[in-house]
Amino acid sequence: MPTGTVIAIIVLVLVVVIVLWAIMTYNRLIGKRVDCDNAWSQIDVQLKRRYDLIPNLVETVKGYATHERETLEAVIQARQQAINITSDAMHAAEKANAENQLTGALSRLFAVAEQYPDLKANDNFARLQEELASTENRIGFARQHFNDSVGRYEQSRMVFPASIIAGMFNFGQREYFTLEETAQREAPKVSFS
Repeated sequence: MPTGTVIAIIVLVLVVVIVLWAIMTYNRLIGKRVDCDNAWSQIDVQLKRRYDLIPNLVETVKGYATHERETLEAVIQARQQAINITSDAMHAAEKANAENQLTGALSRLFAVAEQYPDLKANDNFARLQEELASTENRIGFARQHFNDSVGRYEQSRMVFPASIIAGMFNFGQREYFTLEETAQREAPKVSFS
């Protein structure tokens, strides 16, 4: 076999190997990106559940704590701001900031409710507390899953030589869903016993 033919076959095999590697790397990055989007949608579902519970909770408290208007309005405003943030994995930092503010407002609401024994004994309020506590736990698990997915995506995106494919096809950086203040790293306390 002539030397030119052998070199052509070797070059062809190398090109095929490189193309196959590029395709597999691209597909792996797509899979990781889809995992991030899916994990974000799980956070979104739980946040929607939280947003739906808050008006009921505020209305229940409103009946007992009519002079706590400022606190109730802060919760409603924080909820609306959190809802208004674009809810996708690319805006995780903005969403986390809005959620931090909502968590703080809820903590103040629960502190106000502590002052009203009749409210703490109200069945509707107790049920709403339980639902919100359950939802907060679900949000925590969904955040953890999202951040794990982002970590796997970022690792896949940044390792060499996959970083070449990531750069060529604009696989952008994803942000973790993080809480700023240590006090906000815990779910709001909803126990009134």
